Amino acid sequence: MIGIVAALALVTLILTAFGSSSPEPLLTTTVAAAARGVPPEPDVLATVGNLQIKLPVARDAVTAVGFHGAENGSLRLTPVGRQLNEGLLARLWRRIAGSAPTGSVWIQLGDGPGTEVMDVGAMPGTNVYSPAAGTVVSISDFVIDGKAHGARIDVRPSSAPSLIISLSHVEPDPSLTVGSPVLASSSRLGTVVNVAAVERQSLAKHAGARGNNVAIEVHPTAGSLP
Repeated sequence: MIGIVAALALVTLILTAFGSSSPEPLLTTTVAAAARGVPPEPDVLATVGNLQIKLPVARDAVTAVGFHGAENGSLRLTPVGRQLNEGLLARLWRRIAGSAPTGSVWIQLGDGPGTEVMDVGAMPGTNVYSPAAGTVVSISDFVIDGKAHGARIDVRPSSAPSLIISLSHVEPDPSLTVGSPVLASSSRLGTVVNVAAVERQSLAKHAGARGNNVAIEVHPTAGSLP
C-alpha cells in the first residue's frame, strides 16, 4: 500500500512539473512604437566572470532572448533567469529542490548546449544601448554574402578590460566613434538592422519580427588569457 501511495505521489509531482501546456510568455510578444526609443532598465541578462551583460534595448521592445553556441573563440556566457525550454529532468530537479530562478526567461537555440552568443530579439529600428560601461574600441562592417548589413561594435568594458563585448546587427549612431566612452543602459550605440531580410535567424521560431536581434558575444582581448 505504501508503495502505491509513493508511486501516485511521484506521478503527481511529475505532472505538476511538466503538465503545463501554457509556458510563461517571453519578455514581450508585441512591440509598442514608443518603447523602441526608450533606454532600457539595467537588467542583467548574462555574466562572464565578474562582467555583467545588461539589456541593450528597452524591455518592452524585446521579442525574445536566446543563446546558442559558436566556435569563433568567444567565451561561454552564463544566462541569468530561467530557461524556457529546459529539459524535463532539469525541471523536475528544480521542483524537488525548490529552486526558482528569477529574472527574464531565455531560450536555448540550436542543437547543442552552447551559450557563447546571446540574441536579444527586437524589431528593426529599435534603439540599441551599450550593455556595459566602457569604451568603443572598434566599429566594423558586419558582412553577409559580401555585403555590409550594419556593423559590429566592440566595447571594452571598464569592469573587465581584458575582455571585449561585440554587438552585431546594429546600424551605428552617426555620432559614435572609436574611443567614445559609453555607459551601460544609457549610451545609444545605434539601431537594430533588418538582418532577417538576408539571413534566417534562430529566434524566428520563437519570436516575432522575423527573429531580428542584437547579437552579443564576449571575447578575450589579444594577448589575454581566456
